Amino acid sequence: MANRLLVPAAALLLATVMSGCGGGESQQGPAGAPPPAEVGVFKLSAESVKLSTDLPARTAAFRVADVRPQVNGVILKRLFTEGEEVKAGEPLYQIDPAPFQAALSSAQAAQAKAEANVTVARSTIERYRPLAEANAVSKLEVDNALATLQSAEADVQSAKAQVETARINLTYTKVLSPIAGRTGRSSVTEGALVTANQADALVVVQQLDPIYVDATQPSVTLLNLRRQLASGEIKRAGDDAAEAKLTLEDGSAYAATGKLQFSEVTVDATTGSVTLRALFPNPDRLLLPGMFVHAQIEEGERSGAVLVPQQAVVRDARGQATTMVVGADNKVQPRMLKTERAIGADWLVSDGVKAGERVIVQGIMKARPGATVAPKELTRQDLMPGAKPAAQPAAAAH
Repeated sequence: MANRLLVPAAALLLATVMSGCGGGESQQGPAGAPPPAEVGVFKLSAESVKLSTDLPARTAAFRVADVRPQVNGVILKRLFTEGEEVKAGEPLYQIDPAPFQAALSSAQAAQAKAEANVTVARSTIERYRPLAEANAVSKLEVDNALATLQSAEADVQSAKAQVETARINLTYTKVLSPIAGRTGRSSVTEGALVTANQADALVVVQQLDPIYVDATQPSVTLLNLRRQLASGEIKRAGDDAAEAKLTLEDGSAYAATGKLQFSEVTVDATTGSVTLRALFPNPDRLLLPGMFVHAQIEEGERSGAVLVPQQAVVRDARGQATTMVVGADNKVQPRMLKTERAIGADWLVSDGVKAGERVIVQGIMKARPGATVAPKELTRQDLMPGAKPAAQPAAAAH
């Protein structure tokens, strides 16, 4: 009898326990689901940006003069200090002037002789004229006297030219600087024999203020720029020459701003690039010829540009730029981007997103395509280095 009573009681207890367990599972399921992941988003906007290109470049002197002698002779003295500034027309070397002074004196004497012959021939003509009127001398003698006078006058002109040549050669014994600039290393010393128009320069003088900066740019980039300017996609920043800035070899910025002078009209067949030349002031002679620098050349201005923070852009296995966009329903959508160039801490994007959309800049690893997230809008100030992250990972429910 007791055993028959225990069996229904045990069955009832088991049913109650199983019912309680089932009810507990149905209540804890929804309560145990994790909340949407918190992410930081940035709202894109259309803005006007100035486009510039960073190009490797070399500096070149504004003017270069290879100083060579124009007469033969021995160097008596060097009249400058190597590495110092000289003015245009300032003497650099003194060549022995003695033989040229003698040549000048000889030419002057020849001129004096020719002028004396002119005087004699003119006097002869003056004596022959009244005699010719009285038929005391023949017409042939008068004509010969006139020809002698003309020949003597020609000899005077030739002698004057010889004097001028001798005077010029004497002047050339002082080798002058053709331009103002800084001298280099002298290739000769006192006592050296030099010849006119020799192959080796005595010294090189370079004008360093202003100074040229030559940068190379791929021809395809130049074609794209011109096409965008022609279509109106990019407008010129101004009517004047484009501005240029420099970054020196040590990474510091050069204080002065330069102007783009011209672009080469010929494409280098080996590199497929063209040369851009900018002119920079160089009053302190900080820039020296041959220095490697980086030139930032302003190309123009683009209106309605969309800039995406670099924190929002990742690369897939193929190297394609992608980002995560949070829609109006707070669901995550993956997007493929077409990036053109980096501008500061942003990417200039021409396709894939548009102004007004929100891209994930913090917590992007927690966002999954199609998942619902809890977005918190951030500003550019929040994205600055050292800024405190606005979105923190949600605590896991236990």
